[in-house]
Amino acid sequence: MKRNLKLGHITPAGANIFADLGFDPNEAIKLLQESNKIISEKTSIKESLMTELAGWIEEKDLKQADAAQILGVTRPRVSDVINKKSIKFTIDSLVDMLARTGKHVQFSVQ
Repeated sequence: MKRNLKLGHITPAGANIFADLGFDPNEAIKLLQESNKIISEKTSIKESLMTELAGWIEEKDLKQADAAQILGVTRPRVSDVINKKSIKFTIDSLVDMLARTGKHVQFSVQ
């Protein structure tokens, strides 16, 4: 069965989705700022975890294929870690990979 779906509106990149959803302009700005802050914090955590993984790979002088086998992922995933492609990973997946290296991850909430 084929469906014809028509999109009525697409929010352009960089625009405020909350404004497009009908929030009050001041509330939309506040929501966008909060959302951007959360995204930034998560990206920072992921990049820190990737830096640890990349450092471990370098320290052990591993080829990407060997690192992939130890980490339980594919070689392209190791490349993504090394190249800090944070959008491709969850924090949980990075923590799992670090656990496979024998490292212990601790988070602190302030």
